[in-house]
Amino acid sequence: MPRTFSSPSRSPPRQRHALPPPPRHRRTLSSTLVEESVAAAAALVKTWHPDVSCSLFLHDATGQAEEAQGFLRAAAELHRAMLFFAADTTNPSSQSGHGLVQAQELLQTAMRRLQLELQFLLDKHDESEQQAAGASAAGPSSIRAVAKAMMAAGYGKECISTFKSHRRTALATKLQRLLGFSPPTASGSSRNSSSSSLLFHKLTWEQIDGNIIPSWIATATVAFNSLFTGEKDLCDTVFARDPAVREAVFAAIVNDQATSLLGIAEAAVARARRAPERLFRVLDVHDALTEVLPALLSVFGDNSEVATRAAVVVTKVGEAARGTLSSFEAAIQKEPSKATTAGGAVHPLTRYVMNYLVFLADYQEGLALIYEQADAEGADYTSSVSGNVSPEHYALSTTSSPSSSMSSSSFHSYSPIHRLVSVLLGKLDAKAGCYREVALSYLFLANNTKYVANKVAGSGRLQGVLGEEWAEAQGAKARAHVDVFVRAAWGKVMAAISSVPQEPEVVEAAVLEAVGMQDQWVAADEEMGGALRAAATAAAVPKYRMFYRRYGAAVRLTPGDVVTMIAALFGGTISTPWHPSRCSTISRIQIQTQTQGDRGSCSPEREIISMYNCT
Repeated sequence: MPRTFSSPSRSPPRQRHALPPPPRHRRTLSSTLVEESVAAAAALVKTWHPDVSCSLFLHDATGQAEEAQGFLRAAAELHRAMLFFAADTTNPSSQSGHGLVQAQELLQTAMRRLQLELQFLLDKHDESEQQAAGASAAGPSSIRAVAKAMMAAGYGKECISTFKSHRRTALATKLQRLLGFSPPTASGSSRNSSSSSLLFHKLTWEQIDGNIIPSWIATATVAFNSLFTGEKDLCDTVFARDPAVREAVFAAIVNDQATSLLGIAEAAVARARRAPERLFRVLDVHDALTEVLPALLSVFGDNSEVATRAAVVVTKVGEAARGTLSSFEAAIQKEPSKATTAGGAVHPLTRYVMNYLVFLADYQEGLALIYEQADAEGADYTSSVSGNVSPEHYALSTTSSPSSSMSSSSFHSYSPIHRLVSVLLGKLDAKAGCYREVALSYLFLANNTKYVANKVAGSGRLQGVLGEEWAEAQGAKARAHVDVFVRAAWGKVMAAISSVPQEPEVVEAAVLEAVGMQDQWVAADEEMGGALRAAATAAAVPKYRMFYRRYGAAVRLTPGDVVTMIAALFGGTISTPWHPSRCSTISRIQIQTQTQGDRGSCSPEREIISMYNCT
């Protein structure tokens, strides 16, 4: 039977369907929360748009303080929203992109607001400091909160730029107010030094001495002990989370200002030009530098640029001081020995040098450091900058006085005062040899040595440097010179009285010659005058009295006359009148001896101050 195939059943025709509509976006809980937070932040950012001139953080009401904290939270939420939308893969790119753009725009606006608030807070911080007020709404904590928010949102560059610019300007203003002039602002230590030199180029020394250096000392004291410390504290507080950032920000704000301030000291000292009378200002600068060094090292650090610069300046100031003292010593040595004084008076050089040393003794601690520095330069310290001494050396040295850090003898070895007074005494010996009369030579030594001894005894600090025994030894030396003077001045009288046979006319003439010779001679002071008269009376009158007892009838001068004449010497007063008419030869002898005395004394060739005339 043939196989039959049944016809296949007819299947329904295929229908072509359109593409299904895109699935509706399913909002997740997280995306909903993010969108709501962005909306809430948008409202707050709109309220405190950067165009609003008042401050959100400088508030008095509690509600506004809460709103300020809410603004910071809103900024943080906007930053998180940006990160969320950028990483969201569950939403179509168009919707997540829209959310990202919206959050970014709002965040930029919020950051502009916070940048403005940072300026407001820093301004208020300066006002609070100037008014010396206590805690204020613009304290470092508020500044820190704003800075933290900006840096967390990725706006650290803008935050740091605003902070640095404001603090640099504020610090420069404070320094200018303290100094009374604008310090150089060039960066780099060498450029600062050059700028300071140019600043002082047209100033006279009187202006530098009377205005610049005193204001610099006051400013440096405040700056290194207070202003720079305050800036560091502020940086440490605001950028507490990142040590590298806070150190870099602090250095950018303060380093140029500090090195400029040090450059002023260096330039001012350079204008002293080793003139002896300018040394005291140099030492004032040195003392100020060593006093602020501990605070400087504490704030900037031992290895900082500012500490290195300070060490260089201190070294140069010390070198200037030592150079000035060396020049002063050379000036004393070059003083012409023949430039003596009439009548054996105290020489102007003696007065100048001793008055100078009295003032110099007030700087004994600084001098000790300066000469200790010179030893350290040659032995212990090696630096990339030639001649530097480590700042730690000064910081340690200034924490104790010379009496506690070194023995008396070791301190003396650092002091140039011993050497200067020794050079002076040597020069006085040389000048004494210029007199023709031996008696006048020793009178000169007695007067000047006594003046030196009195100056040392009258200055507690100078006596502390040279020693009480040294002053007493000079006093004893002056008395010894008086004894030699009396023997020389009255030697002819003693010889005439002791001669055999005695000749009354010769003895009387010798007395009148001795008195006439000393008539124009002078004593250093009343005490010296009294000592000279007493010594002469003790030496001459007893022997003359014995002579008078033997030859009284042939002698016109009585012992009382001799006493009266001696009492009139060296500024003394005459208690019993004595008239030259009692001896016809007196006037002639006095004129002759006075003339001889004038010839024997070399007149001063110049005033002592001319030695130190400086430009």
